[in-house]
Amino acid sequence: MKTNEVLQKNVQEAIALEPLLEAAEIGVTVKDGIVTLTGTVDNYVKKLEAENAAKKVTGVKAVVEKIEIDYNHSIRTDEDIAAEALEALKWSVSVPDDKLKIIVSQGWVYLQGVVEWNYQKHSAKKAVETIPGVKGVINSIQIKSADFDKIEKQAIESAIHRNSSLYDKAIEVAVTGSVVTLTGTVSAYFQKEEAERIAWNSPGVWTVNNLLAVHQLLPQSVS
Repeated sequence: MKTNEVLQKNVQEAIALEPLLEAAEIGVTVKDGIVTLTGTVDNYVKKLEAENAAKKVTGVKAVVEKIEIDYNHSIRTDEDIAAEALEALKWSVSVPDDKLKIIVSQGWVYLQGVVEWNYQKHSAKKAVETIPGVKGVINSIQIKSADFDKIEKQAIESAIHRNSSLYDKAIEVAVTGSVVTLTGTVSAYFQKEEAERIAWNSPGVWTVNNLLAVHQLLPQSVS
């Protein structure tokens, strides 16, 4: 297992390699695999970059993100952001904008509505998160897929085991109606997210309960 100090160094190095970030902007503290990020950036995308970089580091079990955004001289009203967000959704080919509602409050964008696929929910968030002035995105869009006779549990399991980062992980898939539950153990936080992404890709899924535990595996000793 990595010590707090080693994991902290690994996360700092990962953040420093991100082209949009300067290492001095982001503070990193670690306790028992839980990484806390602090500091100030000048846009929401940098905030996401730091969080994503930390999640990919082996040994990270969870990320607590406390990064603030300071737009300096760029002051935009909620009305400006809302208008641009509506336009962004309109021009995104993956997003059924007629089924979505946007609320903007103090720079925070709240997405609501119903779509049939998780990629549409994800695309809606991607479309608005880069808008200047956005401080954060709360994605409350619901997934209500078209009716399917049965979610293919075996298809989800096969897709997970075909994934190069998950093929050797002990991941169990359970299906109840339109709900998929993932249990078991992975060795990195990004693997937990990747397994969930794969589960969402199955037709008929309305909810994914991701109960995967993140435990760094100890290397086997050679006798």
